[in-house]
Amino acid sequence: MSFYWKRPSLLLLVFVLMPLSWADTAAFDLPGPQIEVRVTRDHKTLSISEVPNLRPGDRLWIHPDLPDTQSVHYLLIVAFLRGSTNPPPDDWFIKAETWSKRIREEGVVITVPKEAQQALLFLAPETSGDFSTLREAVRGKPGAFVRASQDLDRASLDRSRLDTYLSAVEKTSNTDPAALHERSVLLARSLSIKLDQDCFNKPVEQQLSCLTQNTDQLVLQDDHSQSMVSTLTSGPGSDLIGQLSTTRLAGGGIYSPYVGAIVDVARMMESFRSPQYQYIPALAIPKEEELNLKLNNPPSFHKPMSVLVIGLPQVDASQLPPLRPVNPNDVLCLPKPSLVLAAEGAPLVYSTSLAHDLVLRVKNKAGQNIDFPVTADPARGGFVVDARKLQSANLDADVTGTVTGSWGFDSFSGPSFRLRNPRPTAWNVPSSDQTALIVGRDDVLHLQAESAACVDHVELKDQHGTDLHATWKATKPSELEIQVPLKKTEPGPITVQVAQYGLAAPDKVSLRAYAEVGHLDGFTMNAGDHEGVLKGTRLDEVAALELKGVRFAPAGLTRVDGRDELNLSAPDAAEALPAGNALTAHVALTDGRSLDLPVTLQPPRPKVSLVSKSVELPATASPIHLGSPDELPQDGKLAFLVKTEIPADFPRTEKIEVGAVDGSFDVLLSTDNGTLTLADPQNALAQLQPLKAWGASAFGPLRFRPVQADGTKGDWQPLVTLVRVPDVTQVHCPEKADDPCTLSGSNLFLIDSVASDKDFTDQVEVPLGAISPSIDVPRPAGGQLFIKLRDDPSVVSTLDLPANSRRAAASADPH
Repeated sequence: MSFYWKRPSLLLLVFVLMPLSWADTAAFDLPGPQIEVRVTRDHKTLSISEVPNLRPGDRLWIHPDLPDTQSVHYLLIVAFLRGSTNPPPDDWFIKAETWSKRIREEGVVITVPKEAQQALLFLAPETSGDFSTLREAVRGKPGAFVRASQDLDRASLDRSRLDTYLSAVEKTSNTDPAALHERSVLLARSLSIKLDQDCFNKPVEQQLSCLTQNTDQLVLQDDHSQSMVSTLTSGPGSDLIGQLSTTRLAGGGIYSPYVGAIVDVARMMESFRSPQYQYIPALAIPKEEELNLKLNNPPSFHKPMSVLVIGLPQVDASQLPPLRPVNPNDVLCLPKPSLVLAAEGAPLVYSTSLAHDLVLRVKNKAGQNIDFPVTADPARGGFVVDARKLQSANLDADVTGTVTGSWGFDSFSGPSFRLRNPRPTAWNVPSSDQTALIVGRDDVLHLQAESAACVDHVELKDQHGTDLHATWKATKPSELEIQVPLKKTEPGPITVQVAQYGLAAPDKVSLRAYAEVGHLDGFTMNAGDHEGVLKGTRLDEVAALELKGVRFAPAGLTRVDGRDELNLSAPDAAEALPAGNALTAHVALTDGRSLDLPVTLQPPRPKVSLVSKSVELPATASPIHLGSPDELPQDGKLAFLVKTEIPADFPRTEKIEVGAVDGSFDVLLSTDNGTLTLADPQNALAQLQPLKAWGASAFGPLRFRPVQADGTKGDWQPLVTLVRVPDVTQVHCPEKADDPCTLSGSNLFLIDSVASDKDFTDQVEVPLGAISPSIDVPRPAGGQLFIKLRDDPSVVSTLDLPANSRRAAASADPH
């Protein structure tokens, strides 16, 4: 007997039963008799521990496993119910004399009747009229026994979760105390148990007691097990559940109904006491074919004698377990020893045998299913995969695996996981990290490849073969982050060895460690900004920079031309720092030292706002009408008005830079070249002719910013999207309505797609290599076609047909 059943204060029932004068305070820790049960459905037989629900037509084999020395004759009665308001017929009660030789040797086989909804077992001491008395009691108040069936079934399911949790916690505490925290967290997640994190702040020897106390508040509500047992909505038990469901001890909707369920059953059974019989609930704990009965009161063999009431699974449709991955985006390595597929959402999968014959199913390269056995392990938080036959599986590098199996008699498909099979890999080192290893400090190195999930261990060795004892972790499915200690290393070659599960030889990457002396070159910042740049070397040792009481924190370290550049950011108070004055910055290092650095803030950067803009189309009208006012044709003209914010007046020497978002081309508009005209002291009109400025190959989103005479630049702002427009001369449609029309012109490759409606339901895509003077297009509707330009395919433009083309298309239109 497990230790926790010897402590009544730990059992869920005690906290509810103690205040009730009508119930004994004993916990359900008294061992009762055992009953063997098997269920056969469609020629398949399962033990009772594997059956979540019964169905009409199921054949039950029931065998009371009473000792040979049993001195009291027990009558076994199987009763089927059909709801709280419809008493069952007499022939739904089947009795078996457990003392008879046939029953002792063979048991009894019973078929679940059609329309049955619940099933109960009764063990009643033999007396005269025992069977008829019990039958009339059930038929007289069927709702109470319906409720008893439901609550005993639900209590058994929830008790399995508590038993599994307490047993695993005790085992871990005795065998591996260091793992108690990690495994308790996983157990709580798997079994939906409330975990008190404060227990881990106590000494190790007190943690077990803390984790296993207040068990009436450990088992949390579980929607899956609740859905397996339907809720009583009418009959004698319905009022009682309303009275208890919101009490603190019943959980108030947070904890499992386990406590309230047993209290309800005990109270209802108490109302059936007669001079001959008293009814006491027996909690059935399934293990393989046996129902091990647990009692909270010792049976009485004097009048009123005790009748044991035992619940069986509900007669209802199967409720498949709603399992889900804990981290659906994770990539897992299939050959990793004892791989765990973390899953949650169905605690009964971990605490019972209702889910059985579980496998991880993947498809091999030939499209055939390959099954790897899995075991549900709540202490590890998921399904442990047995991948011993992986060598012969012939799988792709990346596959999807799905946990499948049986839930009772039904098949179910559970959560899916992304899996990786290792391959020899060429690891990529980002350009920013290729010179990142600097001796005398601890550096961070990144390696990138699709096999990151399958890395077993990583070793770094210097030019003398000395292990650098680097630590690593997989930060992404395709990236490793390696912490490299180089404080005692000489400059020279570094070899990285990456070992993957299942591969004999590690992957190798050659790098070099460089020498560098730390130095602060200067801190650059414009007044009014919240961020500046500190330049120098060994800037990874900078913890903060303080300037006139304003603290700047590191916001990103990069290397430019072999030097460190550290972005430092500050709160809004940085706006008050003055420009032009000589200041002293205090640079705090991570080792506690502080260095002084002279700083002079630069004047505020220029700032303008866009007031308005207009697009002038080319003189030669195009039949293509652009679909957005934010599009600028390449041969058009753009005029836009900007207003200066910093400085107060627009300087005549200030320019407006317009360029592509990707930086591939730009132009400076100025008063000198006539592309910028002052409208008044604060506003300037800018004019741009894209074709003249950049030629025929410029296209895409444009942006603008102010540029002062000394080269100081403001922030970029969006402007328009530059598009190239093809020259369309004609659309010819043949007389036959089924034949496509032909669009003629030049530079037709600039068209992305063409359709006869603006929703592009019949679109024709134009290949990028289309250089012919004509393309096939849909037949126009209403004298128009709709096109998307390759330079801005998110916008729908219209193509008005030339008059001759419109008449030809109309005459050829059969409608």
